[in-house]
This record gives sequence, structure tokens and C-alpha cells, in this order.
Amino acid sequence: MSDDDHSLIAAQAVLAGEHAAVYGYGVIGALIGEDRANEARAAWDAHRARRDTVARLVRDLGGEPRAAAAGYALPFTVSDGGDAVRLAAELEDRVAGVYADLVRAASGELRGEALAALREAAVRAARWRGRGTAFPGLAERAAGV
Repeated sequence: MSDDDHSLIAAQAVLAGEHAAVYGYGVIGALIGEDRANEARAAWDAHRARRDTVARLVRDLGGEPRAAAAGYALPFTVSDGGDAVRLAAELEDRVAGVYADLVRAASGELRGEALAALREAAVRAARWRGRGTAFPGLAERAAGV
């Protein structure tokens, strides 16, 4: 398997993660408190932009971008603003994980872009959670998430 094949597989996983994040932020937006609504909207916009960028990347790597699912299973019941904040942190952790995989699979400029996206997700997760993690994107992989 070539390096481009590994990058394509990882990019498809990132695209799936971004689709799920966009969906999840739709749920978050419906339940988040007014005090964090702007933060949720900014994150939703960021994931939509990343999703579109990654779809182009998949095409550039010779693949057909996977379409979003009609819906996604949430990792837990989200019924209020506190749950919405917890979901936002979880989504960012998961997105950081797939970007970490792309960092490992890619090289050159693509690796740098994936690292920047991983960093953005880690910062958003820390803001939502109120604290950071030692190795964003890696802890989730070690735990099998």
C-alpha cells in the first residue's frame, strides 16, 4: 500500500469524523445555553469548513468523498446544556483522534495541515471541558475510542 493510499484512508476517516461533528453540533446548538451559543456556532462553522476542505482533499488523493449519514448515534443521552457541553468536548476529542491518524499517515504539507486541525480540535475540547489533555488525539486512540 502506498503512502497516498494510507493518506486517503486516513482522510476518509477524518471526513467521517467531520460529518459526525457537524451533526453533533446541530444537537448541541439546540440545547446549549445562551452563554456558549456563539462558541458552539463558531465550532459548527469550523467543522463545516474543515469537512468541505477534507472532501476536496479526498478527491485530490483520488478518492470519492463519503457522504454524510442521515443521522449519527450520540455517545450518551444529551438532554440539557450541561450534556451539550460534554458532547462538544467529546466530539472534539474524537475529531482530534482522526486527525492524529492523518498526521501519522501523511507527509509534507498535508501532515502540517492535519496537525493544525488536530491542534484546533484540542483547543476547542479544552475550552469546552475547562482543561486540556496531555496528548490530544492520542489518548483517545489508546483507549480504543
